[in-house]
Amino acid sequence: MTDSAQNQRLVIKVTAGTDAPERCSQAFTVAAVAAASGVEVSLWLTGESAWFALPGGAAEFELPHAAPLADLIDAVLAGGRITLCTQCAARRDIEEKDLLEGVRIAGAQVLVSEIMEPGTQALVY
Repeated sequence: MTDSAQNQRLVIKVTAGTDAPERCSQAFTVAAVAAASGVEVSLWLTGESAWFALPGGAAEFELPHAAPLADLIDAVLAGGRITLCTQCAARRDIEEKDLLEGVRIAGAQVLVSEIMEPGTQALVY
């Protein structure tokens, strides 16, 4: 871990799913690389990316020349956190018991508190 990575936090909000596969893959790739680099990562799933919070949700996602989404999710969970938006979960009838192990459901108040912490960079895909 580099000295600059130790004090950095990256919050990524991904709104895309299979409807915009390149944008979706980019968000997960950046999150996984940042986590592997020692950056504290918080990945927020909103909109169509909400389905990736479910077991098997990423299994059929394919994008040529991109890492498998399931592998990227595992990498983020190994070194960071994944959160599913409360409203997005409710609109899709997704409950805590349905989620991949390590994924949580939280709302806008938590997102705002994360992005307002000093040393945090926020990205939206």
